[in-house]
Amino acid sequence: MGRLSSLHILLLGFISAVILQTVTGDPRTGLVKQFCSSTLTASGSILAENFVPAMDNLSSLVNSHGYGTNITGIDPNAVYALAQCYGDLSPIDCKLCFSEIRSQLPKCYPNTGGILFLDGCFGRYENYSFFNEIYSQNDTAVCSFSNNGSNPSIFGRLVKVVVGNVSLQALNNHGFAVGSASLSNTTVYALAQCWENLNHSLCSSCLDSATSEILSCSPAMEGRALYAGCFIRYSTGLFWNVNNSTSSSNDKSKIIWMIVGPLLGFILILVLVFLLAKRKGLLGSKKSPSLTDLYGPEIAAAISKSNLNFKYDELKKATNNFSFSNKLGQGSYGTVYKGILSDGTEVAVKMLFLNTRQWIDQFFNEVDLVNQVRHKNLVRLLGCSLDGSESLLVYEYYYNKSLDLFIFDEGQDKFLDWQQRFDIILGVAEGLSYLHEESDTRIIHRDIKASNILLDAKFKPKITDFGLARSFAQDQTHLTTGIAGTL
Repeated sequence: MGRLSSLHILLLGFISAVILQTVTGDPRTGLVKQFCSSTLTASGSILAENFVPAMDNLSSLVNSHGYGTNITGIDPNAVYALAQCYGDLSPIDCKLCFSEIRSQLPKCYPNTGGILFLDGCFGRYENYSFFNEIYSQNDTAVCSFSNNGSNPSIFGRLVKVVVGNVSLQALNNHGFAVGSASLSNTTVYALAQCWENLNHSLCSSCLDSATSEILSCSPAMEGRALYAGCFIRYSTGLFWNVNNSTSSSNDKSKIIWMIVGPLLGFILILVLVFLLAKRKGLLGSKKSPSLTDLYGPEIAAAISKSNLNFKYDELKKATNNFSFSNKLGQGSYGTVYKGILSDGTEVAVKMLFLNTRQWIDQFFNEVDLVNQVRHKNLVRLLGCSLDGSESLLVYEYYYNKSLDLFIFDEGQDKFLDWQQRFDIILGVAEGLSYLHEESDTRIIHRDIKASNILLDAKFKPKITDFGLARSFAQDQTHLTTGIAGTL
């Protein structure tokens, strides 16, 4: 038993290492280049007062979306700021990379602007609006000085092919792509990234120029093109985070085997340990509880027979296999995707990863409560799915997504005038009043925040996310609860 326990510990350590590597990857915070403007600000103290809140606002946006722009202050001492993580960085890696931006970018103070390229992210600030700029006087290529040992002619062709491929793919993939090309035992990897504020035409122009610039690095083993609107890198070593990137067909099989090979070995070891333990009678028959174990078969059966039931495969197809391009946002315990059903109906599909009793409680709590209430300012639940690998909730789709995108995004803020703001506030208040006083089932939401207020095509508010809500009896006037939701 003691020997088996030690083996269990070893296996758990291996699993933890794999999971941590998958989650954190590599934030690539290495400095590539920093440029500071040649002009000094009109007032260093005012610039500092504006710079700190600008970085704070950027931090919130980057942590949520991997990208953000912000304007703080009044010209000529205003701070216009932009930050972008490259598309292969996980949310944790993105936070780590942006933290390095916050540390390094102030080195340009008190100059009026600064540009910072790290291997995993980009940051810039100026005292003017530069958000549509794709060129600057600092645009350049950074090449390694060691030549590639293989045939320079073959290597040059590989660089040209892979850089051209990722530049073209990035235009059709929200400004980001990675890929590789191989020939004669030589492989070249490349990454291309446009900043999200650029439209398709500007992104294309920037990548074209950056491609021409970086080709001059060959036959150097590594090269980077640094432009005001985009970034391209190639290398003879795999440098991007595999688990968070979309790879080209040339390197998919290699990457798959890089992942699957060790995993198959681990599974084989685990199976042998399991068989050995079972043979020696060291394993009990107890298994992890399923939804049926926790709630009984009648609940799952009742949902499957009701008009709330959706088939998992139907929703998987509607969301294009839950693709990243269909992602609308992410909440405390679920990710929301846009879907189009077979009849053309647009829906929002929330995927919940239910691995604890608490999360399962929240799932059924949301289904039960939202299905009981009907109000013009409450989101309408269309149904749910329990027959797949994840549990899904299906809602009406709202064109303008959530309120936080308008409040905290400078680019969208101008679309909300004061009358619209007042109507949103009034609508949310009416929805809460209905939940508290008018509904047959009296409900306290417990997680009201801007991201939980959806806006339809006419900017009418809809309260959503009832996973933490609690109901209380008609004869109760107060409900005491613990801390819940967003602090």
